[in-house]
Amino acid sequence: MDSIEKYLGEKRDFKVYMADKMLRRAVEREFEIIGEAMGRIEKLDSSLNISSKKQIISMRNRVIHGYDKIDNEIIWGTIVRHLPTLKKEIESLLK
Repeated sequence: MDSIEKYLGEKRDFKVYMADKMLRRAVEREFEIIGEAMGRIEKLDSSLNISSKKQIISMRNRVIHGYDKIDNEIIWGTIVRHLPTLKKEIESLLK
């Protein structure tokens, strides 16, 4: 999550994101890693309260298995709406 934030910088701009293929691929890779970790967490302890656990795992599967069908607007929406919540939940669990 920190890597995605670092890649995007302070000024998050969808147009900049769309214009930079390397940035999009880097963010997609980070979501693959996050989704894989979430899948492993689910197998270890499905009772952990992570609000978007199933959606994260599903996004990972779409990114990995559907390269020709990646919806950049969905990725961006996840960054803007869900990543901050996920980060707070994970930080809380780590404490």
